[in-house]
Amino acid sequence: MFGFGTEIGIDLGTASVLVYIKGKGIVLQEPSVVAIDKNTNQLLAVGEEARRMLGRTPGNIVAIRPLKDGVISDYEVTERMLRYFIHKTCGRRRFFKPKIIVCVPSGVTEVEKRAVIDATTEAGGGTTYLIEEPIAAAIGAGIDISKPDGNMIVDIGGGTADIAVISLGGIVVSESIKVAGDKFDEAIVRYMRKRHNLLIGERTAEDLKVNIGTAYPRSQILKMECRGRDLVSGLPKTITVTSEEMLEALEEPVTAIADAVHAVLEKTPPELAADISDRGIVMTGGGSLLHGLNQLIEKRTGIPTYIAEDAISCVAKGTGMSLESLHILEKSMISSKSFSRLR
Repeated sequence: MFGFGTEIGIDLGTASVLVYIKGKGIVLQEPSVVAIDKNTNQLLAVGEEARRMLGRTPGNIVAIRPLKDGVISDYEVTERMLRYFIHKTCGRRRFFKPKIIVCVPSGVTEVEKRAVIDATTEAGGGTTYLIEEPIAAAIGAGIDISKPDGNMIVDIGGGTADIAVISLGGIVVSESIKVAGDKFDEAIVRYMRKRHNLLIGERTAEDLKVNIGTAYPRSQILKMECRGRDLVSGLPKTITVTSEEMLEALEEPVTAIADAVHAVLEKTPPELAADISDRGIVMTGGGSLLHGLNQLIEKRTGIPTYIAEDAISCVAKGTGMSLESLHILEKSMISSKSFSRLR
């Protein structure tokens, strides 16, 4: 594969990376985890293979998540991870560097934007554009954002929850909070430690969240076995956890997201607020799949709240599809060329 003029969109998420190639759709979905040998600085594994190593590596191997709260926390490792994914999807033999659009949370700083553009360019990208996650999510969810109508998007990923009101191709009001999927996992770990004196890992917490986690009372109580280390005896222990306990464990982070949605609605111009009341709120991202979160937001705001179809890949789809709408979106995007002019 020679990759003539390839155009790709990258959803560079805290939890996972999705790559969309124009004309092909989503071609890659991998966890954003990298395993490195500390002695030789050699890249051992990237993606799902590296994720399986989390918490299970010997002293000389470290499994790193190079993105934290939606932004780059380890520049060099992020660059190596991006290089691996670009080579995997576009091939190594390329006459032209691919045009790339990368999505970033709506609250990132100029320094954080520059870090993303530099890492993508160093990894083998050509002209690199940035697009804010709520705009990409809205496009991926099938919403026509070019019209003068108010649309509200709640995008909950691994590191950040982005809430935005969009009209005429741009963001009118937005809020980005660092409470999302990772904070749900942390809340479950804390709860299990405090309530059951049981120490569990991130992967176990994620399994509990996916299988029995809830943000709103379930009609039927679910149960699941959970294994960890007893903090009293120091020995392995298995207990049964219920969905009611998960409701209690997740109360703080889900309330923070509902509060942020409420705060954005308070700042929304009245005409757009009326549109949102008619159209409803659209939720995207993996975090939106937490059972009952849409019901909680609907109860809090009084506005119908829907989960987008294929919510996990909405941002990646929108990022790739926005390549076809650059003329509409250029006002709300920044490219590597504009950054080079600023230097």
